Amino acid sequence: MIRLENATKLVRMKGVKKTIIDDVTMTIPRGKSIGLLGRNGAGKSTLLQIIAGTLDLDSGRVIRKGKVSWPLGFAGSFQGSLSGEQNVRFVARIYGVDTDELVEYVAEFAELGEFFRAPVRTYSSGMKARLAFGVSMGVKFDYYLVDEITAVGDTNFKRKSQKAFKERLRDADVVMVSHSPSTLRDYCETGVVLEDGMLTYYDKLDEAIAVHENNLRRR
Repeated sequence: MIRLENATKLVRMKGVKKTIIDDVTMTIPRGKSIGLLGRNGAGKSTLLQIIAGTLDLDSGRVIRKGKVSWPLGFAGSFQGSLSGEQNVRFVARIYGVDTDELVEYVAEFAELGEFFRAPVRTYSSGMKARLAFGVSMGVKFDYYLVDEITAVGDTNFKRKSQKAFKERLRDADVVMVSHSPSTLRDYCETGVVLEDGMLTYYDKLDEAIAVHENNLRRR
């Protein structure tokens, strides 16, 4: 379970304060994967970071019962002066998983070759994404947070990544942001719409999609 209690978050955009969520109380239940919908700039990515714990609320709190991932494929928290392997070892210690097992898994999965032991600052954006995805798949979570699935690498790597992700979701749920209704339907059963700082939960994803599309037509 993930629960927001009286959660408020404001961000500054172009010198103007904007309310992303406004005194929201809502529970994300375990056992159902959720599609998060909202117009561009509504704050969906910000909300994922709040759920992940990488961004603080201005007021209220987040209660997490279960292990929650960082936004899948997010490479922004890697330390550039450390190698890929050193970053993986650090993540293993933080999440309490076997260090050598995670290093072995990510080295094989990410297919970085000698770069795995090179500083991350020397990586291309695609290499960082491979490393991030490999680490995400190497640690088992109860909730996976996904901010727009990004296809990385050649056809074989994309196929391998999709297979690994679907295997993880046999025992886990996903909170997914995507502008593609068909992608959400592939992974999610329920939906949450973020509109004007408010979150509304819908038991059926198609109902959430219909509400979101109606919101877009109104503006």
